[in-house]
Amino acid sequence: MDRTPPPRLKPLAESDMSEAQVKALREFASGPRGGVNPHGPNFALLRSPGLMERTQKVGEYLRFTSSIPRRLNELAILVTARQWTAQMEWFAHSPLALEAGISADVLADLQQGKRPAGMKEDEAVVYDFCKGIHDNKGVVSDATYNAVVEKFGERGVMDLIGVTGYYTMLAMVLKVTRIALPDGATPPLQAPE
Repeated sequence: MDRTPPPRLKPLAESDMSEAQVKALREFASGPRGGVNPHGPNFALLRSPGLMERTQKVGEYLRFTSSIPRRLNELAILVTARQWTAQMEWFAHSPLALEAGISADVLADLQQGKRPAGMKEDEAVVYDFCKGIHDNKGVVSDATYNAVVEKFGERGVMDLIGVTGYYTMLAMVLKVTRIALPDGATPPLQAPE
């Protein structure tokens, strides 16, 4: 028996959208992500087009022009997805992380909620910083902070905080609205014990 609660939002056809929603949708579609995925958070955010317009610009920066290399940015996103048991975030970003160079072994450990063994030095710096943000509500040790500054500078600190906060917001959107995985997809994450 399927115990997954039903999604809270119904499909939204363009013909049913307000002018502001259509404008936000078209602006989003003209960017590097293409269209709105009906399984993604922007499908939900479209209900507040002003919020979507603003947050998607932040997301565009964090995904495509952040000072953090793509491989490490995807790791930061997956640390957040694992923290929130955000199924769609993990489903969407784990293939991107593999493609960007995160090893399957690192992802498997992270998926299980473990500190990944075999991380590269820069991966461990990003993991420790992002995990510290989540676990300690933003309080990170001087050593952890300084390791990020040494590797990525102060801009890198801000970009890692940004990606962690942005994907936390998206995880909340996905979970509150119960955005479903694509048909036939198995949830990739188990709830923490």
